[in-house]
Amino acid sequence: MNATTWDVVVVGGGPAGATAAHDLARAGHSVVLLDRAGRIKPCGGAIPPVLIKEFDIPDHLLVARIRSARMVSPSDRRVDMPISDSGFVGMVDREHFDEWLRERAAGSGATRLTGSFETFDRAADGTAQVGYRNERDERVVLRARAVIGADGARSRVAQQTIRGGGETPCVFAYHEIVRSPVPAAAADFEGTRCDVVYRGEISPDFYGWVFPHGATTSVGAGTAHKGFSVRSAVHKLRAESGLAGVETVRREGAPIPLKPLRKWDNDRDVVLAGDAAGVVAPASGEGIYYAMAGGRLAADAVQAFLATGEARALRQARARFMKAHGRVFWVLGLLQRFWYSSDRRRERFVKMCEDPDVQRLTWQSYMHKKLVRRDPLAHLRVFFKDVAHLLGLAKAH
Repeated sequence: MNATTWDVVVVGGGPAGATAAHDLARAGHSVVLLDRAGRIKPCGGAIPPVLIKEFDIPDHLLVARIRSARMVSPSDRRVDMPISDSGFVGMVDREHFDEWLRERAAGSGATRLTGSFETFDRAADGTAQVGYRNERDERVVLRARAVIGADGARSRVAQQTIRGGGETPCVFAYHEIVRSPVPAAAADFEGTRCDVVYRGEISPDFYGWVFPHGATTSVGAGTAHKGFSVRSAVHKLRAESGLAGVETVRREGAPIPLKPLRKWDNDRDVVLAGDAAGVVAPASGEGIYYAMAGGRLAADAVQAFLATGEARALRQARARFMKAHGRVFWVLGLLQRFWYSSDRRRERFVKMCEDPDVQRLTWQSYMHKKLVRRDPLAHLRVFFKDVAHLLGLAKAH
């Protein structure tokens, strides 16, 4: 038993947990950041400019700058979506990006501990206790005034403390990090372009991807269908992309939640953040920005709780997140449920991506993390085109 009572114990050192720990430590609170050793989440690694600005990410962490995306349909229709106005999407390697975030938190005063979370319980006086197993396989217990659960999808903190915490629907994602080829070795590979493949044999309900990371590239796919071999799909995607023969650096797989939990706090002293709260965008699977935004909001909520002693302050993390991003999640959820449901619909979806209005509004919304309202005529045009595709009035080929 560690006799110290910390202000906050943050369980999980990914982007959400590391951001929360950094903000809380910088504000002068005593913080423990507990994380498992050697954990790297499978992730395409894309971060929008708004994240770079809001969270002060230095240039040296950007391993590539993506200038366009290519959408690939079931019939192999290929639609390029260039980013206009000299914009770019930053790419990071999660192995180094996450570690930099953890080190930044430590530099702000957070105490880093390595271990695996096991239990949440309470001392005789009601203080929260976090039990974990350290690198020497010893059980250690930490006392805390507040706990942030940022331990990923199917969070054990959420399952033990939050009503409905184990009910998040997930997609299983798997990717292989490979050595990026020189252009001559893979004629269809472009180091500044992300490929997104919508085809049932690659994913029956999500998509496959080829995301360059400079010296390496992430090739992956995701699905919620338990009988589908996502590994075989990734091998097929590597072969089609000219990447079958390049060196494999590492392989990773993990569940990715695609719906925010209805409740993020326990009405007392625990709040969730990141994948533990379910904040990965439907349709795109994008999670880094939303994890860090959620981590910051969790830190704000905990600060308010520590200052007032009012447990209801913890509710503001979810309320503020959903106010800022709930509409986007709702729209993307509808998009995924309808357009990803069959190859026929995927074909029409990729066809829609040829439209300049769709491209412009998509990139503007992605880059700034909000639905763009400044061009109502463009929204109206997209609406009517979308209806035409829904009704089968528009040509798919």
